[in-house]
Parts: sequence; structure tokens; C-alpha cells
Amino acid sequence: MKKQTVEQVLQQGIYGPLETKPEERRKFLGTIRERIVIALNKSQVAEGEIYPQVEQSMKKHPDAHLYLNGTMDYQDLSKYVKLATKHKIEHTIVNDKEHETEIGLVLAVHYAIEKEEIFISKKSVELSKEVKKSKGLFGKLFGR
Repeated sequence: MKKQTVEQVLQQGIYGPLETKPEERRKFLGTIRERIVIALNKSQVAEGEIYPQVEQSMKKHPDAHLYLNGTMDYQDLSKYVKLATKHKIEHTIVNDKEHETEIGLVLAVHYAIEKEEIFISKKSVELSKEVKKSKGLFGKLFGR
């Protein structure tokens, strides 16, 4: 274990423990990018319906933690709080009034997973349905 200098000990005493990637933690509601399973921006969280990908991710990662942006209306967050409770996923409502972020929801694990794409959109779900339909039609036309 690396020994700390007196200066480092004093700095931590004054300002608190050193934090890895503080800008990233402010953006992603207290966690870092490499741990994120899935993320939604505020406008997505505010939509009426729950994103099915969030529930699928909760089922796939029962050890995950849900972080919600506390600057949003609780009415928008409550559906995800209920979903987390249903799947026994711990959740935290993050209230950081000093730093603004467009992130509304983050589902993260406590270890690095380095998932390439963490953001989702309903359009991609609708697009995948269209692709399936077109493959179905293609298959019917060409016997595949």
C-alpha cells in the first residue's frame, strides 16, 4: 500500500477523500462510466412509460444500483423507484444542486463492465421491430 505524505493527509482532512474521475461522477449521478449498465436522460425519464430495457437490465443485473436525478419531479422518478423495489434493486435519489447534468437515470454495478453503448432510445426499439418485420416480409418473398 502506498504511504501518504503529510500534505496528502491534510488535504484529505480539509477537502474529504480523493475521488476518482470527479467530473464523470457529477455527470453520471455519483458513479463512473465504466460501471454503467444503462442510462436515460431527463426527458426519457419524464416520459409516461417505463423503458423496457431498464427492467430487462435490472433482471440481468440483480446486484446493480439505481441512481435517479433528484432535480427532477418525484412523479417522474416514482415509476422507476417502484420498478427498483419490485426487483429488489437498491436506489439512490441524487441531489446535486451545484452541478447540472442531463442524465436522469443510471443503473450501475459496483465493478467495471465497460459497456460500449449505455444510452438507449425507444426509436432503436421501434427500428428493431421494423427490421424484424422487413426480414419477415423478405423471408416470405424469398422463402427464407
